[in-house]
Amino acid sequence: MRNIVLVHGAFADGSSWSDIIPLLQARGFQVTAVQNPLTSLTDDVAATCRVLARQKGGVLLVGHSWAGAVVTEAGSAENVKGIVYLSALVPDAGESVSELLQKRNSPMEGLVPDHDGLVWLSDPKAYAHVMASDVSADRVAMLAAVQLPMAANAFNDKVSTAAWLTKKSWYLVTEGDNALPTAVQQWLAKHIGATTKTIRSSHMSMISHPSAVADFIADAARSTPE
Repeated sequence: MRNIVLVHGAFADGSSWSDIIPLLQARGFQVTAVQNPLTSLTDDVAATCRVLARQKGGVLLVGHSWAGAVVTEAGSAENVKGIVYLSALVPDAGESVSELLQKRNSPMEGLVPDHDGLVWLSDPKAYAHVMASDVSADRVAMLAAVQLPMAANAFNDKVSTAAWLTKKSWYLVTEGDNALPTAVQQWLAKHIGATTKTIRSSHMSMISHPSAVADFIADAARSTPE
């Protein structure tokens, strides 16, 4: 599988893949990072599908965190041959992220939207604690500066189709993750029947452990027929 499409999660943008992209490109992969608006599940799926439509040949679709819901929906595209989940939320068909977390006894807390209905994580100290406890302070400051706010209502949007039911999947579990409990990740990986690997990392594993993440994605790509 030569084509890899990377989809970022909440409180991030496409630059969160900046350490992963050159590692994959050096191995001969064609890599594209989606820029999600984070305004709704529908909008993020549309942004991802536009990128998928531009690919020539089969695609390995990769989603981090919130983007697990996005790639679960967008992954139904015919040219998607496999899906990689990184510390990701993976709803069932007809289920929202909020409902998924409620069912796993891990409801979202502390996400207070502003008057526009957006949730921000722009304070570097808060960002470090929730997302990137093993990332340098300078890098965290940069991540917090470029983070995109998340529309709070998006967490209530329901996935209509669960692509993992018909597409081969992989799941990278991050142990010690403050954003999505490791136990929830482990349950999700087992629930979808994913090929699973566990590393010790914060939620932003693609930044704190880029080589391990790139290896995981590359291994998935190599085992996915185009």
